[in-house]
Amino acid sequence: MPAEGSRGANQRWLTVVGIGEDGLAGLGDEAKQRIASAAFIFGGKRHLALVASFAKGEARPWPVPFDAEMRDVLALAGSKVCVLASGDPFFHGVGATLARKVKPRDMHVIPAPSAVSLAAARLGWALQDIETVSLHGRPLDLIRPLLQPNARILALTSDAEAPAAIARLLTELDFGASRLTILEALGGTNENQRSTRADAFDLENINPLNVLAIEIDSSPQARVMPLTAGLADHLFDHDGQITKREIRAVTLSALAPRRGELLWDIGAGSGSIGIEWMLAHPSMRTIAIEADPTRAVRIGHNASACGVPGLVVVEGSAPKALAGLDMPDAIFIGGGGSDTGVLKAAIKALRPGGRLVANAVTLEMEALLLAQHTKLGGDLTRINISRGSPVGSMQAWRPAMPVTQWSWVKP
Repeated sequence: MPAEGSRGANQRWLTVVGIGEDGLAGLGDEAKQRIASAAFIFGGKRHLALVASFAKGEARPWPVPFDAEMRDVLALAGSKVCVLASGDPFFHGVGATLARKVKPRDMHVIPAPSAVSLAAARLGWALQDIETVSLHGRPLDLIRPLLQPNARILALTSDAEAPAAIARLLTELDFGASRLTILEALGGTNENQRSTRADAFDLENINPLNVLAIEIDSSPQARVMPLTAGLADHLFDHDGQITKREIRAVTLSALAPRRGELLWDIGAGSGSIGIEWMLAHPSMRTIAIEADPTRAVRIGHNASACGVPGLVVVEGSAPKALAGLDMPDAIFIGGGGSDTGVLKAAIKALRPGGRLVANAVTLEMEALLLAQHTKLGGDLTRINISRGSPVGSMQAWRPAMPVTQWSWVKP
């Protein structure tokens, strides 16, 4: 049997072809040959129409709703199958979906320029110096962490209404002076480009196929999400049940977020720890467990307002509410409780090599953490914070409640 690396592209049953708005005119000879020789051709109705005069195989439009499991494609393994994708199939495209199901040795990919590449070329923007985000079928709140002073952003949108909705969001967050450029139908005969300020957005008849370019101009009041851990407390809606800024920064340092990891935030309160965990990288995940229904709703609102709408809220009391959840890479337990069962359940659920951080502000919880430290080891830290506060006409230090923190790595 030949080695995987020695198999030529012609032996691969699946071909993925990136196609732009210019259709066949933008395809090379190899792509055209692959489409013409395919027995089955999958793609959106728009893509299939672009190659209809050239393709000979059976056209298979994507089902509605879209099947991310790719059952129809996989059922034809061994046949000559071609999948049409928008631009670069591996930039938020169907190529990435297929790669999770099909081995690289069975798939040949011919990419075209992505919409982001075309937009950068039209604007003269260096891709390495800008932020990109896909808002195609995803919450617009994902753009919030990218709203940094003088940033340039290219956003893939879902429809004709998205640019106006983003303009409203920017204006609401005091980024109204930002310049928006809509690049429509890039690469096609109907390509168009229009610009306006976010707070003066009045553009109409926008092509649903658009990329939105944003040049951020922020006012002093703009809601800018700092890039470090320890966000200001006022950025979170809360009822006093919140890990305060300085303690939160130390706690996140102890939790040590790493790419792609899952955090359980037990007794999440306002959700601030889990939210900042997710802000560390787009691949991060959080499950926030909160017994109080009002706080559970508030956590969801805070997550959206901070740009991490994917945070999952589980309403219920630990340890019962922990049953059936995905295995965590790290766990945080807040400072007010003293339930031995919660801590035991968390230790049992944590994956080997995972980190557990628990904060205590009550004597009962502190005693529990001291006992666990004696039994299991780990690190104990005492955190004392004092803030300047008026005393009559002068200032004095007013100490906050001290926090005892136990951090531990599961063997």
